[in-house]
Amino acid sequence: MIFLTLGTQEPFDRLVRAVDDWCAATGRGTDLFGQITERAGYRPKHFEWVASLPPALHRQRCSEAEFIVSHAGMGSIITAMSYGKPIVILPRRADLKEHRNDHQQATARRLGGRPGLLVAQTESDLPPLLDRLVAGEAANDASALSPFADQGLIDALTAFIHGGHR
Repeated sequence: MIFLTLGTQEPFDRLVRAVDDWCAATGRGTDLFGQITERAGYRPKHFEWVASLPPALHRQRCSEAEFIVSHAGMGSIITAMSYGKPIVILPRRADLKEHRNDHQQATARRLGGRPGLLVAQTESDLPPLLDRLVAGEAANDASALSPFADQGLIDALTAFIHGGHR
């Protein structure tokens, strides 16, 4: 199963339409489930979707997904990484009134290229990335994040605290 998730705040019709078009072109709609928000203007025709999911069902969908498709929100990215799932992101754009600023563009630039995280800068970039993941390419790149901080960070914080820095 492929899981499309947009969070609960803002609709992202450009991404939903691009995924719906991909499903229509490939016939993969039966493999995809989407959570698209209450205020979505575009309603998909080629895959099953809901406006919102309770947290437990959202976690279940993330756990069961082969990969995740999302906006470039940190919550979605961290969730995918914590489950060890590859994620394809399409950042929202302020100039298209999808967000109040371009912090998602900055997130995509900063995190793009990490194992298991594929960035589509435009809707036309999305289908080839989805095709790659369906074919199993890049799926093995994703690994689950540890629930604990990196030992180097712990050591640096410990040294800072015990070093008497103010």
